[in-house]
Amino acid sequence: MPSSHLDVDPEKGPDLDPRTYAIDGPDVTADGRVNDATVRGAAEADASRRGPSGGGGLLARLRDFEAQMDAKFGVESEAIERKRPEDRRPVSWTEELSMALLWASGVMNTSCFATGFLGSQFGLSLKLSILITILSSVAGGAVSGYCATFGAAMGLRQISVSRYSFGWWPNKLVAILNCIQQIGWAAVQCITGGLALTTVSDGSVSLILGVVILAVIALLISLVGLNTILVYERYAWIIFFVIFLIIFGETGRFADNTTPSSVTGATLAGSVLSLIATVYGSSASWSTITSDYYVHYPANVSRIKVFLMTTFGIAIPTTIGMVAGCVVASTFTNRPDWGDTYANRGIGYLIQDMLYPRGFAKFLLTLLVLSGVNNMVMNLYSAAISFQQLARPCAQVPRIIWTLFCFVCIMALAIGGRANLNDYLVNFLSLLGYWCTSYAIILFEEHVFFRNRTFGNYNLEGWNDPAKLPLGIAAAVAFLLGVASWCMGMSQTWFVGPLAKKIGANGGDVGNEMTFVVTALSYVPARYLELKFIGR
Repeated sequence: MPSSHLDVDPEKGPDLDPRTYAIDGPDVTADGRVNDATVRGAAEADASRRGPSGGGGLLARLRDFEAQMDAKFGVESEAIERKRPEDRRPVSWTEELSMALLWASGVMNTSCFATGFLGSQFGLSLKLSILITILSSVAGGAVSGYCATFGAAMGLRQISVSRYSFGWWPNKLVAILNCIQQIGWAAVQCITGGLALTTVSDGSVSLILGVVILAVIALLISLVGLNTILVYERYAWIIFFVIFLIIFGETGRFADNTTPSSVTGATLAGSVLSLIATVYGSSASWSTITSDYYVHYPANVSRIKVFLMTTFGIAIPTTIGMVAGCVVASTFTNRPDWGDTYANRGIGYLIQDMLYPRGFAKFLLTLLVLSGVNNMVMNLYSAAISFQQLARPCAQVPRIIWTLFCFVCIMALAIGGRANLNDYLVNFLSLLGYWCTSYAIILFEEHVFFRNRTFGNYNLEGWNDPAKLPLGIAAAVAFLLGVASWCMGMSQTWFVGPLAKKIGANGGDVGNEMTFVVTALSYVPARYLELKFIGR
């Protein structure tokens, strides 16, 4: 944890280790306090003074190298450290737009497009699929938008923010789940992007090679740190927005807007609930990383602005991509040849067949290949930060090393799970929404009922000190009860809960609704008892 004073050794002089203090590197004022007057110079000078070994040991050498790279290229060597208000600079209106455009680049991709096909597969009409997609995207985006409001106010990454409700030890479970979530979502992007790349090359590039190519591109971008990621994501969405408009224009006239849902009664209700769970989970899954990208904003930035820009920055692009999928899936009634292509050859060949002329279709498909990279960049970056917060020794491992580790995991998972894309999407995305709902509700109730909506009631200096954080008993109890409730209500290919089984012939997913109610009702009394008998 950064200190506000320098410890001075009579022989070595002031400790200028940039990992000890603020991210931009320390300096010393006349009264011995730290400021940021020598932003990168101190870090570079200190790295040079200590030499490459930094005191011995492989990790020390790696941290020295990372610090030197940060000083020269800004690769962000201290990602998890709290960003103090005085260390942040005012941002321009174009930089504030990143609060929305960042997510637009992350969600408007081929994976989002593929998710739009699920409404048709559940037997729902086009009108109903579109309505559910819009409302569920906004609901999930609002969950992520609320979590985003903590980042700038506290100067902490999202997993660090939740230490003030989950405590030191239970929050490690949150970090583990977030690592799994980010790696898994990136694997989905690899699969869909790899399929598109295979199609563009007419099969000369295998799916495995396509996965590797996409993962390597995302790795190179994510290694450089937050500043470069924000600039890249601020503009990357434009290309994919234009492509989806073209998809609407070339396929819309074949859409089937008259055929009603093929399921009725309780089975219809079950299909609606399952689609809601999938789409909601897609948008809500960002809630565990949103603050990661706002720590550089001024602490007094409007929380309402952060909430609205994040909510609709996620919901609108998600809706565009998924509704395009809904429209294309409905065209199979009028264009059965497209349906055969999708069923037998996959989404990449479908895009190539339904757009024209063929050369132009190949060009657009080539650009769509890169859409998965936008998402993967954010997944890699946030997963590495989460790994650093699993334990103190993990924090000593440089972010670059964790990023490389996540890269290997993503490739292994994508290659191993490439066979059944739709089943993978339904199960994985729905699972994301369950625990993200519990996470967001606990943060909300802690802030509203026990911190009186005031950030002055958080001991921000103690963010990395277990003794100054809650024990997290209440959060653990509420979270585990939420786990039990979502197991009762979930409807997955591999497991249908007892409550879900009662809704229609195929089951209906009510896991998120159950999780919301149970977590909300259990956390407040449990936290009250924790404060009464433990005191923190």
